[in-house]
Amino acid sequence: MAVYTRHLPQWKRDEIEAVKKNVEEYGLVGLIDTYGIPATQFQQIRRNLRGTTEIKVMRNTLIEHAFTELGGHFEELKEHITGHSALIFTNDNPFRLFKALEQTKTKRTAKAGEIAPEDIVVAKGPTSFRPGPIVSELQQAGIPATIESGKVKIRETKTIVKAGEPIDRKQVGILAKLGVAPMDVGISLHVALYQDQLYLPDVLGIDETEYYNKLVLAVQQAFNLSVNAAYPTAFTIETIIGKAVRDARGLGIEAAIYEKAVIDDIISKAYRQMNTIKALVE
Repeated sequence: MAVYTRHLPQWKRDEIEAVKKNVEEYGLVGLIDTYGIPATQFQQIRRNLRGTTEIKVMRNTLIEHAFTELGGHFEELKEHITGHSALIFTNDNPFRLFKALEQTKTKRTAKAGEIAPEDIVVAKGPTSFRPGPIVSELQQAGIPATIESGKVKIRETKTIVKAGEPIDRKQVGILAKLGVAPMDVGISLHVALYQDQLYLPDVLGIDETEYYNKLVLAVQQAFNLSVNAAYPTAFTIETIIGKAVRDARGLGIEAAIYEKAVIDDIISKAYRQMNTIKALVE
């Protein structure tokens, strides 16, 4: 036990030991961000995940102590601890955990000073607003607006806040009026330690449809390469033999090789050529 944790109060030691026990019981340990989640929603998420996943909320300093005592790859997790961190334990792989947590998220309106998680785009088109101060409010927020048929209309699609930029007070007000809710509310996975490997969100956020389509394309291309290169495998041997038979038949007909399997086709080809010449002469 590290010297600086030896004299921790008993309740803190109990917390750290509980983390160690969970590390032994579960294959994956992760750090999650619980910022901005209402208590009722957080409790509902915990209930929904119960049975396969355990969430442990504790002070960041105690999380650091636990990771220090565990050592090894757990030391690398310490740099991902934020102001609203909690621990998550599961036997699922990190990709399934990430997907499950993403499905807990809902949307809410932004608060002044919050960072946009993605580009915030306001689409062009009519609104339900009547002419009035709203026009100048839109323009001050960087949204070009005009009056058309007695209603306020946004003249062009506009990105008013780029991902990673703070949202100012004027933008917050107008986004709320337009019903744009850009902020995610739910548990975010900051990092996962699984089989001695760290996984970050940029690796875990897979577009499953795109991934599946790429996999199908790769299989098709590999199949075609095997057939065209005459490289036999258990999956392509029948197609390679079929192609070889067709190619050999075509060569026999074109070269007029009098072989039993193609003689009828050679005669039919000659007959068609004769009729073509006859038609030209007549």
